Amino acid sequence: MARVTVEDCIEKVSNRFELVMLAAHRARALSSGAQLTVHRDNDKNPVVALREVADETIDLGEVEESLVKGLQKHVEVEELEEEEMELLAGDAYTGELMPPMEPATISADDVEDAAPVSPVAAEDGGGEAAAGAPDFSGQDIVDED
Repeated sequence: MARVTVEDCIEKVSNRFELVMLAAHRARALSSGAQLTVHRDNDKNPVVALREVADETIDLGEVEESLVKGLQKHVEVEELEEEEMELLAGDAYTGELMPPMEPATISADDVEDAAPVSPVAAEDGGGEAAAGAPDFSGQDIVDED
């Protein structure tokens, strides 16, 4: 076939949208190094893909399956059986949870050694100023525009 047309391909794939999706996916596969099933004849990958569809030299079911897998966001993962988990984990897998931890205890000596905390003045609203910090509380803010 010297020239491929949509009419040649539409006989094989009835939906034009599906034809475009399949041919585009096949053209991307060809540019990634997939094996040609027709002679290139100096044609670009999209034309070669359409010629493959028209000549029925590729399995459209496989191309469609590859396209769907490539577009999927969620990949189903099989959950492992308990026996498989034991084999993967070896002897370390016992199926038991760790024993509960005991709560920490604080002795009276620990409390006496702790640094004292200064009380917060209620009328300050923000606590005491740090030692050595300048006090700007009595100054007015002047806008210099």
